[in-house]
Amino acid sequence: MNTILGIVVLLVMVFGGYMLAGGKFDIIIKALPFEMMMIGGAAVGAFLSSNSMHDVKHTLGGIGKIMKGARFHKQDYMEMLSLLYYLVRLAQTKGPMALEPHIEKPEESAAFQKFPKIAADHHAVMMICDYLRMVGMNADDPHQIEDVMGRELKKLREEELHASHALQSIADALPALGIVAAVLGVIKTMASISEPPAVLGKMIGGALVGTFLGVFLAYGIVGPMATRLKGVVEEEARYYDVIKAVIVAHLHGNAPQVAVETGRKLVPSGYMPTFQELEQALQELQIA
Repeated sequence: MNTILGIVVLLVMVFGGYMLAGGKFDIIIKALPFEMMMIGGAAVGAFLSSNSMHDVKHTLGGIGKIMKGARFHKQDYMEMLSLLYYLVRLAQTKGPMALEPHIEKPEESAAFQKFPKIAADHHAVMMICDYLRMVGMNADDPHQIEDVMGRELKKLREEELHASHALQSIADALPALGIVAAVLGVIKTMASISEPPAVLGKMIGGALVGTFLGVFLAYGIVGPMATRLKGVVEEEARYYDVIKAVIVAHLHGNAPQVAVETGRKLVPSGYMPTFQELEQALQELQIA
């Protein structure tokens, strides 16, 4: 929502100021389709040539994240902490083997089905199941598990950030592509140098629309979108950091309540439940 609002404010302020200053839109409107074709088409071509089809689809999916924002909110963090509390408490009271029905077939687990949004998150489910399974295989060195989890989370973060980097690359290229379009407009103008000054003025104005458009798109729209997408990815990554923190704290021998409290402290401040809210959710937790 903020992204759309920001774009609206940007358009109103830039073009409103231009209009109030006495600027005329006829030259811009006449030149805009052709300049947009050259600049936008060149940007799309460069984007396609520098990315695989998987990365192209990933970047297009990232645009949806820009509009919607991060997927995880306060309730999602409370559900994840509740699920992890149940699993680590089960492992501590009944042993790692008691986790087998849940981690081998999470789609049939009453614990995972209690929280449908978690069950639908492939990365979260695999992360929980894989590392709790490693505990059952006697890979219970907390430092080793923490190192492996850290490297996996770094890999996931880098993969998710690729869309942001791709958009930023386009933003960096747009001003230069605007200059290319402007130079072509000047070449066109020079071919008509015998025309009267009024005609040449309009042709030069149309050429300068290319420079304006490249800079405007780069710093007003595409660049901020890349920054916003990076922020969303970094915020969503905290969700998986919480999983890591709880599992590692459990492996260090902490009580389930302490392990979950360790994870709660990593929740982004805007979504972090209070100690009392989480405690009440854990007390009300019922899983068949």
